[in-house]
Amino acid sequence: MSRRRTRPITALLLALGLLVPPVLAQVTPSQQEARRALYGEKLNSLTFRHMDEIFDTVPVSSGQRVWRLPEQIQALDILYRVDGQQRTTADFLERTRTNALLVIRDGRIVHEIYRNKSGPESRFISFSIAKSIISVLIGQAIADGLIGGVDDPVTRYVPELAGGAYEGVTIRQALLMRSGVGFRETYGFGQKSQMEELYENSLVTGRQRFTDLALSIERAHPPGDFFNYSTLETGVLGWVLERAVKQPLADYMAERLWQPAGMEAPGYWLMDGPPGVGRAWAGAGFNARLRDYGRLGLMMLNNGRANGRQVVPASWVAASTLPQGTEPAAADRVQGYQYQWWTLPDSDAYMAKGVHGQFIWIDPASQTVIVKLSHWPTAWVKPLEDETLAFFKAVVARPEWR
Repeated sequence: MSRRRTRPITALLLALGLLVPPVLAQVTPSQQEARRALYGEKLNSLTFRHMDEIFDTVPVSSGQRVWRLPEQIQALDILYRVDGQQRTTADFLERTRTNALLVIRDGRIVHEIYRNKSGPESRFISFSIAKSIISVLIGQAIADGLIGGVDDPVTRYVPELAGGAYEGVTIRQALLMRSGVGFRETYGFGQKSQMEELYENSLVTGRQRFTDLALSIERAHPPGDFFNYSTLETGVLGWVLERAVKQPLADYMAERLWQPAGMEAPGYWLMDGPPGVGRAWAGAGFNARLRDYGRLGLMMLNNGRANGRQVVPASWVAASTLPQGTEPAAADRVQGYQYQWWTLPDSDAYMAKGVHGQFIWIDPASQTVIVKLSHWPTAWVKPLEDETLAFFKAVVARPEWR
């Protein structure tokens, strides 16, 4: 079931000439312009928490039994160093364009802040944090006996992919971003890239579904040989998941993750393709409240346990996040990649992250979870990521919070 909402951002987009009242049967030219305008540097601090006014969405319902998190709020007077200079928390929040920040330590919320007129009820776009959620759901489907295992070929569940680039690719290889499929993850409008064309056709104009490209794309490497970060890969995993569980992604996520884990509010997925017939945009389209992202991180920290129950098998949490060293294709970030989670060499910390500065940082050694939701001006800014990780490390090193 798709839907649209009307909230204050609609008035802004109307005033800017970027939106007209929605017509469910089609994506109008003005709506298309609004969707392209999402990534404008002057707008994304606002649009990143109002995506349901611009796109078709499908809800992920929450339950009645909320996972209550105790609070022990403390000042976040962190000092950290970047570029040879000492910086403060206030510097960090402003310099790295923070919309919201949550710090959980030993199961307690010790700091929570909202900026740019956001608040506890704001639901923020996660971008590629959604990939880590898909990994969790794949693990649950395996535990439920609906997926045989990670070495099953994706064509077992999506036979339409047989004979193409995804022939012979396993779920494990897709989780590791090692399918060998020749998708190039290049961000930004005006570059005439595969990613721009796919976003334009599936999210902006609604002419096709995001994963339709998987039917025609060519292979660049043998499966398993080469790491290539690709949102299309996670889209295929979402397709596999829906076929395996025989229900929409949002419904399965509500029943097996969002409700059992005790999330406090419904989340929602952006829908790709023509209005009313698309599917949840598995690679980047999930939206939720800050605290619910914190609960997700805390569940992973607790080896899959949340709200008094084992929601995700502990073995899957370990398999998903076990550091495997630095991937050659990500050497500039000095990070590794496991089952849709980023790992850090010489550390048991790991993270989910999305473009424009979205992070869930999980540090088992200090029992810390940090969620940072941002509005970076472009998809990835290495100095801002470096500064963000320097700040996170300064937070987890603070001994008095233990």
